[in-house]
Parts: sequence; structure tokens; C-alpha cells
Amino acid sequence: MRLLVITYYWPPSGGAGVQRSLKFVKHLPALGVECTVITVDPNKGAYPVLDHSLAAEIPPSVRVIRTDTSEPFGSYKKITGRQQIPYGGFANESKTSFQQRFFKFVRGNVFIPDPRRGWNRHVLRAVADLLAQGETFDAVLTSSPPHSTQLIGLALKKRYGLRWLADLRDPWTDIYYHKELNQTPPARWLDAYYERQVLEQADEILVTSPDTKRLFLGKSPRLTASKFHVLPNGYDESDFRIRSTPPTECLLITHTGTISETYHIELFLKACAECSQRHPDVPLRLRFVGKVSDGVRQQIEENNLGSQVEFISFVPHEESVRYLLRATVLLMAIPDVPNNFGILPGKVFEYLAANKPIICIGPVGSDADNLLEECGAGRALAYDAYSAMLEHLEGLIAQWRKNSNLDLPALNNTRYSRKALTQQLVQLMQTK
Repeated sequence: MRLLVITYYWPPSGGAGVQRSLKFVKHLPALGVECTVITVDPNKGAYPVLDHSLAAEIPPSVRVIRTDTSEPFGSYKKITGRQQIPYGGFANESKTSFQQRFFKFVRGNVFIPDPRRGWNRHVLRAVADLLAQGETFDAVLTSSPPHSTQLIGLALKKRYGLRWLADLRDPWTDIYYHKELNQTPPARWLDAYYERQVLEQADEILVTSPDTKRLFLGKSPRLTASKFHVLPNGYDESDFRIRSTPPTECLLITHTGTISETYHIELFLKACAECSQRHPDVPLRLRFVGKVSDGVRQQIEENNLGSQVEFISFVPHEESVRYLLRATVLLMAIPDVPNNFGILPGKVFEYLAANKPIICIGPVGSDADNLLEECGAGRALAYDAYSAMLEHLEGLIAQWRKNSNLDLPALNNTRYSRKALTQQLVQLMQTK
């Protein structure tokens, strides 16, 4: 079979957005699928972070076509003097600056569904060239965000009748920052129209969690549940061949990835501080690998945890896995935002693969909570459940006193390996 993969995020892009498409493509050739990837030229595109080490995971047999793009981020940088592009399509920028409010309004009302839509015409031209040369594909996989990528799949479906699998890693008009875009009624209508067209016209819809499936399924009466397939993010077994080495001198709680005030870990930090006072004989340490907001850093200082916390800036993916395996316990937090019951961060599966106890701060009964319970790795603690946090930490401390290695027995997580999930993708390609 021949698969055309269209994804904006691709090495040297780093971060969570690149992992899903990359891991699919990594395992597809061994399953009998020939892949062609169309992505943006990294010299022309706009990536929040870079990770050049990921290029080593692209199989030699995979053809990668990189195209030009037409996006507003270059102009944005020149006007604002900022070096980094904003996350979430300007949604995380300051609300107090008139300049930032203006840019957010433009993003929400001019660039619909997002500012990377300028890439689409370059991709469509590249696909037209391939088809004109007599190339054929059994299916097209479009991966988003950016959700404008799904409009490429829509156009290919209408023009050429290609079998189209739309892979939506996040909600669209239900994404947590969408209301902050200050869209006018016509802009909201158009955004919702694009979303509905994609969902109705795609042959198959891939989502990462059951709750996201529920959100999308409610967008149109023409949609049926059988069209949606929950293929969560996963872990790559090859990333976890190194040995787990938890420290013996302290109980080390590690968090990887971005963390901000939105994740509401302030009570957890308070519980850590209280446990340290109650049990001075057990050195409790925290390590944050990745971006930590100024607000969270302030919360750490307010709880007098500064001497017990280590901050490590963004590291390549392979190194972030090593930090997981050097921990005693892993900390995960779900942002306190609308529709967060369906948030299943890609890192939760890597946390599971590390076979460590997992503390999850987030909604009880959410998809993340259910996954942790299913695999026997931990549970979610509500944002305001201070007593439960304290009790849980004291239980871990009691265990640590007996044995500093709290690694769990082999977890029931093999169904979430990237290879197993890619096999499900191949089955979807074969179903017509």
C-alpha cells in the first residue's frame, strides 16, 4: 500500500506535535506501507521548538517532500520584535497590550482556521505534480493541528476522490483557547463550517481520546460513531531499552513538558512542602524538564521549595526519556480548561512505559484518569484535593523508606505501543 502523509510538524520540529506522525511513519514500512511525506521547508516554516535528533527516526525508504509556505509569522516577529512565535495561534499572548489584542483579533478573524493556512496552496501544488507524474496513493493522512491542514485533505477528496483519513490530535472549535480569539459571528460560523465539512467529508476520522470523539460526533447529525476511531498517542518501545535507575539518595518527582498556572499544581506543591516538614528524614526533590512558567516558579518559592527543585530547559526527546527513567515518581497535570476530560497528553504513554508511579493532577473520571486506572499506574487527584494529595505523598514516602525503588511491575500498556497503534492505522487503510 502507498500512503501520502501531510503534516506540518516534522523533524527538525520538536515538541509533542511532531511525535504522532513521525512514529506512524517510522513503523509503517515494516508493515508493508510505502510512505511519502509532504511537510513544510524548515527554513520557511514556524516551529515553536527544534529537535534535530528526531531526524534519525525517519526510515531511509520514506520520501520527504518539503514545500514553501506563506505565513504571517515573519511579519509578526518584525512588528513585535519577538523571536518566538506564539503558541496556540497567538492565544497565549498578553491580554493587556493593545498590540497583542490586535494580533489576536486578526488571528481569530482573518486567518481561519489558523495562520498556517498559507501553506495549503503549496501542498496542493506538490500533490498535483505527483499525480500528474502518474503516482497513485491508496490513502491520504492529514494530521492536525494546525487544523488548516485538514482543508488540504478536503480539497484532495473533492478534486481527486482520494481516500482520506483525517487525524485530529486536538479539538478544533472546542479547543480551550478558542474563546480567547475574539471571533466575530461570521468568523465563528466559517470556522465551524470548515470543521463540519472536514468531519462530514473525510472517509475516516482519527482522534486521540474518547471524549474528543464525543465532541466531534456532536458537530453534525450526518456523522456516525463508526466513522470515528480512537487511536491514542503512544510510546515507542525502542525509546525504553535503557535501564531504569531511580535515585537512592532522595525521592525524586519528575515532570516533563510545559507547565503553567493553568495546570493548578499549587496545592500539590503545598503538599510537598508539608511532607518535607513532617518527614525530614526522607529527602523529597522535584525536577521540571521543559518550560516552566514564571507563575509556577513563584508558587515554588512561596512554598519554600526552591532548594528542593531542579529546573532543566527543553531537551531532545531521547534525553527527556532518560529523565523519566531516572525518576522515582512521575508528575502529570491536566490543564484546568474547558473540555479537559478528553485531554490525553502524548507523554502519559511514555510515563506508562517508564513503569513509574504516576501522580496526576486533574479531573477525576477523565480519559487520563481512566487510562491510569486501567494500567494500574496511578490515579487523578482533583485540583482542590489537598488532603488526598497529602495522603498519597505520605504513602509514597512510607514505601520509599522500605525500598527507594518504587518502579511498578510490568504494566498492562502494550496496546499503547506505537507499533501496535500503527497496525490499527494499517487496518483502517485496508477497510473500504
